[in-house]
Parts: sequence; C-alpha cells; structure tokens
Amino acid sequence: MYLLWLRVAAILYAAACVAVFPAVLYSSERWRKSCVHLGGLAFFFDFVSVVEMLVQAHRFVPVGVREIESLLGFAVAGLFFLVWWLYDAISLGLFALPATFFLVFIPALGTDRYTFPSQGVRTSWLVAHIIALLLAYAALCFSLLASVLYLVQEHRLKSKPKRGKSPLDWLPPLDTLERISHATLEFGFPCMTVGLVIGSVLTQETALGAAYFADPKVIASFAMWAVYVALLLIRRGAGLRGRKAAYVSGAALAVIMVVIAANFISTVHRFGPQ
Repeated sequence: MYLLWLRVAAILYAAACVAVFPAVLYSSERWRKSCVHLGGLAFFFDFVSVVEMLVQAHRFVPVGVREIESLLGFAVAGLFFLVWWLYDAISLGLFALPATFFLVFIPALGTDRYTFPSQGVRTSWLVAHIIALLLAYAALCFSLLASVLYLVQEHRLKSKPKRGKSPLDWLPPLDTLERISHATLEFGFPCMTVGLVIGSVLTQETALGAAYFADPKVIASFAMWAVYVALLLIRRGAGLRGRKAAYVSGAALAVIMVVIAANFISTVHRFGPQ
C-alpha cells in the first residue's frame, strides 16, 4: 500500500515542480501558492508512505537503494519546507523540489526492476528520450549562438561602420537576438526535464536499476539540467541582458562538452540488449 502513497506523492511533487518555476522566475503569487500547497500535500503522502514502508518491514532502518532514495527524497523535501517556513525562501524549490521528485520517482516505480509491457513501448520511450535531449541540447546551442551574434552585432554598432553595405547587415537587431537567446533557453528546459524523466525510467531495466546515479553519463546530464536552472534563474532574477547574459550563456558550452565526453566514458548507461 505504501507504493500507492509514494506514487501519489511523486505525482504531486511533479506538479509542485511545474509550479515552482513560474513562481520564482516570474514572481507569480498564484503559482507560489500552488507550489506550496501541492508540495505540502506531496510531503504528507511521502511521510505516510515512509512510515508505512518501515512499519510493514518491521524495522526502522532503510535497506536497499530504493528505500534509501525514498527516505533521502523525504529528507530533502522536509529540509526545503523547513527553510521555506523560517526564511520564506521559495527560490530554493527550483533545486529541492525536482531533486525530491527524482529521488521519489524511482522507488515509486516498484520494489523490483521496472520492465516495459513490450519492446515496442520501450523503443517508443527510448525515441522520445533521445528526441527530448537532442532538442534540449540544440536549444542551448542555439541560445549560445544568438548570444555570440549579440556580441558581434553590439561590437559592430559601437564601431560605427562606414556607409554602404556590410557583410553583417543581415544580423537582426540586438533586442531580437536577446529575445531569441532567452526564448530558446526556456524552450530547451522542459525538453531536458522530460528527457531526464524518461531516461530515469529506461535506466531501471539496466544493471544499475535504482542506483542509476552511479553512471557518470547520468551525473553529467543532471549537471546539465542544473546549469539550465542556473541560467534561467540568473538571467531572470538578476535581470541580465546583453553582454553579461551572453557570457553567462557561453559558460554552458563547457557543460555540454562534459556531457558529450561522458557518453564515451560511461560503461553502464546502455539501452541496448543487457
């Protein structure tokens, strides 16, 4: 029965994750209240699940990776709500709530290794996983390209080019490049999130199972996701525009290279026959 409560908690944590981003990035009071209410309900069902799990097992110490992940997710959520209650720091939910969701989501799949109903279903999930991540990487690269073109256009305008045609006349205005950079960044974030969620499910059929965080490729992918959150938070929260925003976006390129390199050093993250 505890799995049912854990699955309900995972769904509510996911909803709270959706609500926390407009609450923080756009200072929306409506989404803020929704985030707190959904997260609070999720925490309650998570608590019920943890208590029932330990009572049913006739012990008070977690055993196995799934139980440890479940308790760790509960602890992260509890710490976040304590900090929110004391300091009203809802912005920490950008990291705490998604982390809690991923920690709870895997144990909610079941006590044993998750298996897909058929090979066709598994292949469909794999295709969706690959497409989502490729769209996320492409969006971030496009955002970086727009930022670089912003710097080029800014330098060109400040240098006061002579009259006549210039090979860079095709460049859009600075405001357009700035909006393209931010819009593609916001488009890529949900793609990255969906890709990681699907990947977490796919990994349960590998030898890693619930211990999928041990794979360097998975770690690098979550680092990429954290960079996405940081970029959105910094650009929106600090009001960065223009040159500074371009420099911040450029820092994400190094993380992309790390993720690509992780594909070559990973020995356990495989979606082929095990």
